[in-house]
Amino acid sequence: MASPLPLRFQIGARTLFTVRRRLVRMGLSLEQAMGEQPVTLPPLDSDAHGFLVTSLPARQEQPIARQGGGMIALTRQRYARRYADLTGSFEDYLETFSSKSRSTLRRKVRKFADLSGGELDLRRYQTATEMAEFYREARALSERTYQEKLMDAGLPEGAAAEAEMVRLAAQDRVRGWLLYVADQPVSYLYAPVDGDTMIYAHLGYDQEFAKYSPGAVLQFEAMRQIIEEGRFRRFDFTEGDGQHKRQFATGAVDCVDMLLLRPTLANRMLLASLKAFDGSMVLAKRAVKALDLEGLARKIRR
Repeated sequence: MASPLPLRFQIGARTLFTVRRRLVRMGLSLEQAMGEQPVTLPPLDSDAHGFLVTSLPARQEQPIARQGGGMIALTRQRYARRYADLTGSFEDYLETFSSKSRSTLRRKVRKFADLSGGELDLRRYQTATEMAEFYREARALSERTYQEKLMDAGLPEGAAAEAEMVRLAAQDRVRGWLLYVADQPVSYLYAPVDGDTMIYAHLGYDQEFAKYSPGAVLQFEAMRQIIEEGRFRRFDFTEGDGQHKRQFATGAVDCVDMLLLRPTLANRMLLASLKAFDGSMVLAKRAVKALDLEGLARKIRR
């Protein structure tokens, strides 16, 4: 079913302005992205402007464009959809890291533990009662995170969001973690479950503790617990890419996000504008990288 979706002109996470279109959003799961089954577009309602297909395997980019018939297509981004194989032991998982990365992560864990008297205060939430407590603590923390302030990617707010988390917990389909210092939460990870796959939905941390890498410390120790639980086959880092995902993933699928719109004049102008804007951002990032302007590169990535 089509719904109004924002098409953003943005520099990294900073949205300059937004144009909305009624789109059918098709978000592929990791299993679908990894599989060989061709993706098929459903019939388009008369009031819909088109489709937004995310995590489409790159190999199906052209077939989907052809399926659109006379629709105009634009690939908005290309990325590796990353995941971690959880089928071995935690030591097996660590062997996928370079020796330098293993050493760095362990050092970060020890350094963070020193903030709490030498032992990490990491709490896992699983039951319905625990998830209600997790929501209250993590939601308050989310308000202080740059993930919410700058990226609009904080933990969802409101009674409906809390009720959904509690419902999933009652079905044993979610896990949550909070990392504490002096009995105050400084980082959270929220991960719902789809079959034997755990999904990286929301991670955030208090910017005041950024130099201690709380997100990486939490992820490292959460991966240990997930693997030791022995229930899950993969950890899905979902759409998009980034240093955090690259650090903890063991594999990836090349994916694209594709927009297909009806060939009206307004839609043609919109896609031309999006294409020009996206292209200018790619060129800007390449120029920054070539000039080695690290500070500016961070701003563009955000």
